Amino acid sequence: MVSRKLIGKVGTVITAIRGGERAGEVRLLVEGIAHYYLAYAIEPVPAGREVLVINNRGARQIDVEPWPSVPSGEIAGGVEEGQ
Repeated sequence: MVSRKLIGKVGTVITAIRGGERAGEVRLLVEGIAHYYLAYAIEPVPAGREVLVINNRGARQIDVEPWPSVPSGEIAGGVEEGQ
């Protein structure tokens, strides 16, 4: 069931997702190998942004939503190392 393995994965937008039914392209690592999928999101998502796979449409098409990334120098929860 490779299709179910995609849901919950975090990937990187390669070609901007324009929103609605206007797809972009997302790269996902599946079992250590990069795969590319047509990706759809409700709102536009720029290239370089991380996204979370929320649905697999089949035929290498997925639905995604933006995934919050932690800015460099910050640690989740607002606590820095060494404190």
